[in-house]
Amino acid sequence: MGRVVLATSAVGLERDVDLPPVLDALGALGVSAEAVRWDDEGYDWAACDSVVIRSTWDYAERLDEYLGWVDHVAAVARLHNPAEVVRWNSDKRYLRDLAAQGLPIVPTVFLAPGDPVELPGHEQFVVKPSVSAGAHDTARYTADQGALAEAHIRSLQAAGRTVMVQPYLSRIAEGERALVFLGGEFSHALRKGPVLTDIGVIDNARVAHPDLVIHQPSPAERELAVAAIAAAPRSKEILIARADLALADDGTPVVMELELIEPFLFFGHTPEGLERFARVVREWTASGVG
Repeated sequence: MGRVVLATSAVGLERDVDLPPVLDALGALGVSAEAVRWDDEGYDWAACDSVVIRSTWDYAERLDEYLGWVDHVAAVARLHNPAEVVRWNSDKRYLRDLAAQGLPIVPTVFLAPGDPVELPGHEQFVVKPSVSAGAHDTARYTADQGALAEAHIRSLQAAGRTVMVQPYLSRIAEGERALVFLGGEFSHALRKGPVLTDIGVIDNARVAHPDLVIHQPSPAERELAVAAIAAAPRSKEILIARADLALADDGTPVVMELELIEPFLFFGHTPEGLERFARVVREWTASGVG
């Protein structure tokens, strides 16, 4: 087995609490692994065998540069997840692909730069860019805040960004479900509290995963998560996946988003998930999957 690199970022090296235990768990299994910033200009990616993307948390701010790095690494080493998956998942317009396959998603209107502004007829709604991470540049509005919401949309469009407008789900207070899959198999799930607690506020310092608790997903939730991941390109080669779901007004699950690039995996809450991750990485990198 060759060297395994966990791709991270400057912010990942500082804040990814999972990195040290992951490296320890891999080392305990005899896997030679290290964490390297994806934008480390002096690193020879061809010198490693496999690259597992973990906390490249600044990719949305430098998307073209990041996707160029992804293509380069995929050409010289095994990349997990595959470059085609990363490119597809980097823009939330992939939700259209899920909907086209009959999967329930949060109803979404996409507004490209230059498109006229459309505000939904919902009591509350959410505005966010289609390329983003950690709920950055995202805000929740009420129906009487149309002017504020329109200004938010136009500022994003003026920056060349496509905008998503979605209803704010009435049952989001019951928690967003995050179902983690490793090596194609369900591993564990967490439930977190609402993120957009303030109305009409863009807060890029907000906690992305508040009030985490272990969650036992319903059969319907697991079925939807499996189907959503299967709808991604090269789905059988996806080593790491997280499906984020919420409940519609009638209580049925809907897809909020798929995290197939650098999802946080909550290993501090699930030691068994950490062990499973290390085993899967060892197995996949040893067998040459991907």
